[in-house]
Amino acid sequence: MNKTPSFGAKKLSDLIDKPLADAFKRQGFASREIVTRWPEIAGPEIAVHSEPIRISWPRAPGPDEPEPATLILRVEGPAAIEIQHLSALIIERVNRFFGWQAIDRIALRQAPLKQRTKRSRPEPIDPLAAKRVAASLTGISDDSLRAALGRLGAAVKRL
Repeated sequence: MNKTPSFGAKKLSDLIDKPLADAFKRQGFASREIVTRWPEIAGPEIAVHSEPIRISWPRAPGPDEPEPATLILRVEGPAAIEIQHLSALIIERVNRFFGWQAIDRIALRQAPLKQRTKRSRPEPIDPLAAKRVAASLTGISDDSLRAALGRLGAAVKRL
């Protein structure tokens, strides 16, 4: 019995699931969730400065119990020392996600992050508020300095 080919629409996730799984497997990830859910796993304060690159597993795991692996993280240069100090917390969170002692060590690679989150632009300063603050600064004779301090004061009040 021959089946006629189905030309209906298919979900994109069904089409790219196998190629993505293969790509992640080459990087040592058993599943892609550690990459896609990194902010949930590590926490937002850690994830904003780091991202997982690969998991390096030992070459010859034991037959009874697999040996823990090394998680390699890409970290922004200025935040590397802070991430290093938080490595025990990161290991704990990743192992909690896996449900077993999968990771025992973290290695850091300092490089710019690939997944940059777009920062929202702050709202512009209200010019009327800046003028009110500048008008209250009667002890400053320089007009441009008074205007700049007025904008600064309005921005601080906005926060």
